[in-house]
Amino acid sequence: MASATLSLCPSFPTHCRISTKQYPSPTFSFSFSNNSNLRSLSLSSLNLSLSSSSRTFPLLSKFSESEAAVLESESGSPEPEAAEFVQTSPVQVPKREEVFAVVMIGSRQYIVFPGRFIYTQRLKGANVNDKIILNKVLLIGTRTSTYIGKPVVTNAAVHAVVEEQGLDPKVIVFKYKKKKNYRRNIGHRQPNTRIRITGITGYQDYPAVTLES
Repeated sequence: MASATLSLCPSFPTHCRISTKQYPSPTFSFSFSNNSNLRSLSLSSLNLSLSSSSRTFPLLSKFSESEAAVLESESGSPEPEAAEFVQTSPVQVPKREEVFAVVMIGSRQYIVFPGRFIYTQRLKGANVNDKIILNKVLLIGTRTSTYIGKPVVTNAAVHAVVEEQGLDPKVIVFKYKKKKNYRRNIGHRQPNTRIRITGITGYQDYPAVTLES
């Protein structure tokens, strides 16, 4: 057995003990009674090597078959046709006539436009989604002409829809009297109605004042 030399630090022998006993190396021996056993062993080993080399892997063959099927299906499938895009002209919505009106609701006057909403005093008896008609139209104006009422524009009407019945923001009412120990703090919210203007009609037959361009 080959011997090896180790170079270690001086304090290593004090902590560890090195054994110098040699162990014999393991050996394997085979004994055969005659040459026929040796021949049979060599033939059996040869058959084992041949059988291991001729082993096949069915997974690879299946995978190759599936690949071939995919390739055949891809080659046989027709090419997709080019999509045709047809440009359609946008629908032209008729432009709404620019018109406004001054209408009186209760004791207040409001400037209204079709499509917009306003908050007014509480309209009694009006429920949500009810359609109302305002007849006290004081003035109507367009881009080219003006219709001035005397005091109202005859046959003119403002159409609206009730959207909500609500309350105004709270107002604090505070009362105080000096030297009397009198203080009162009261809150009040005025009821209101929100309506949306849907259209202004009936003013075309009224005499108009044409504006000079």
